Amino acid sequence: MYKKIILLILAALLLVSLAGCTKEEKKVVIASKPMTEQYILAEMLSQLIEAKTDITVEQKMGIGGGTSNIQPAMEKGEIDIYPEYTGTGWMFVLKQDLINDPNKLYEAVKKEYKEKYNIVWSGLYGFNDTYGIAVKEELAKKLDLNSYSDLAKVSDKLKMGAEYDFYEREDGYPGLSKAYNFKFNDKKELDIGLKYQAISSDQVDVINVFSTDGRLKAEKLKVLDDNKNFFPSYFAATLVRGEVLDKYPELGDVIELLTGQISNEEMIDMNYQVEIEKKDPKDVAKEFLRKKGLL
Repeated sequence: MYKKIILLILAALLLVSLAGCTKEEKKVVIASKPMTEQYILAEMLSQLIEAKTDITVEQKMGIGGGTSNIQPAMEKGEIDIYPEYTGTGWMFVLKQDLINDPNKLYEAVKKEYKEKYNIVWSGLYGFNDTYGIAVKEELAKKLDLNSYSDLAKVSDKLKMGAEYDFYEREDGYPGLSKAYNFKFNDKKELDIGLKYQAISSDQVDVINVFSTDGRLKAEKLKVLDDNKNFFPSYFAATLVRGEVLDKYPELGDVIELLTGQISNEEMIDMNYQVEIEKKDPKDVAKEFLRKKGLL
């Protein structure tokens, strides 16, 4: 009798163990590049997925080398989801020539990724983290500067500041000045970390920037409109492996919650909160999602 009881207990434990083994954990791996903006976006995706599904998120934040290491990991299935930019995907990953029209670029990169890698692009978040040209807000107001074409009309009265390679690259100042006929009365070469200090102290009037840099808000600068679309567009979106969407179809609707939700001004403000005010990206992401009614 004692042996029968022991055997029954062991059989029951075995059944429980087997049941546990057959129930697979639902999990996705979300990655980010090593930059403030990406930490915030990856946190948004993580929080939305865990709040609205029963899928667990594993984070791999700040991967060195960015796209050059994340893309191969996506292809191998080691990473499932991460935020990426249209210009980077098209020119760096796919090695294609620039498409100036932002909408055509998005449609092209989305199509090529699906066909070549079975990786799906979500709808665009709304902001464009591309190269930009910025001036002080007070100067923009004084001279009525809204676009690069506006700037060109008064460029002969202003000083330009940029890092050395911006003046050398054809997709930098040489090409830009041809497109807009810029004729600045002085062009200063500045270390990348000194540009904001130079414009703040009026050593220069104009600098090149990244269009969602948090320091734009700190220094009260205005990014002018590239009205001829000279610079490539780098609109951000979520990339997801097609196999993961097939496995967890509920992810599709959750990821699309960010489509059209983040403007350049909002991204600048969030970067500012992390870089200048030293807030945690997790808290900044949560506050933004709550403000938008997404959490």
